[in-house]
Amino acid sequence: MLQGYGLTTAEFLYRMPDYRHVLNTYVWQEYDLAPDYPKLFEFVEFWQREIEGPLHSVSFIHRKLIAPGQWRNQVGEFTVN
Repeated sequence: MLQGYGLTTAEFLYRMPDYRHVLNTYVWQEYDLAPDYPKLFEFVEFWQREIEGPLHSVSFIHRKLIAPGQWRNQVGEFTVN
């Protein structure tokens, strides 16, 4: 996560194979690296190659879980009995 990975959530709208006028939705989540999103594009390529339902649209959002201002190096610790 310190290397820039974050949670990527994508919503796929696709047409049903037998009923082309019906749209269905699929939600996908994976830890991915912005701004190239290699895992997201790999999944889109897999979908186009293996899944019969053609994609209508894909929308996604990316959230880094650890931002530079949120992480601190802790040098020491103390315990309270």
